[in-house]
Amino acid sequence: MSEAGPPTLYGIPNCDQVRKARAWFDANGVTCQFHDFKKAGLSAALVTRWIDALDWETLVNRKGTTWRALPDARKAAIVDAATATALMLEMPSIVKRPVLQAGDTIMVGFDATRYQSLF
Repeated sequence: MSEAGPPTLYGIPNCDQVRKARAWFDANGVTCQFHDFKKAGLSAALVTRWIDALDWETLVNRKGTTWRALPDARKAAIVDAATATALMLEMPSIVKRPVLQAGDTIMVGFDATRYQSLF
């Protein structure tokens, strides 16, 4: 991890996985900024950075209630990075959570073992 300031955890506060991640940071004494993307939104540049580091299919939460509520035609239209980016910017809660950005490292989902090895 490059030292570019404290890591940032992106998500929404009432998400169970986000709560677990935030509790892990507190319990391990790691300073972490929190970005509530439902309230503060996401930028196209940030989503593009995530997609470049991971894959748009990793970032789109197809198991959540936001995805399930989409009309089938809208779901079928999400076929590439551009359409996924547009959806994530329009509906940030469609992003799989949490997204952790620590220096050049970007990971999706909470995994205590991976967090421990990173910090």
